[in-house]
Amino acid sequence: MKDKLRKSSSDKSISGVCGGIAEYFGISSLAVRLIFIFLPANILIYLILTNTMSENPPSL
Repeated sequence: MKDKLRKSSSDKSISGVCGGIAEYFGISSLAVRLIFIFLPANILIYLILTNTMSENPPSL
């Protein structure tokens, strides 16, 4: 079973949404960022994900 979709704590540009999605699917965060650039409702989707995705727990 995969982990929950969470914001990245290590790969952050703005809030860690794209880094978290990239870690979840095992792809490059640059690819996820490029997908967000070309989506028609990119700002709305990003804002919703920023507010709904939980933070990654801090690691030691």
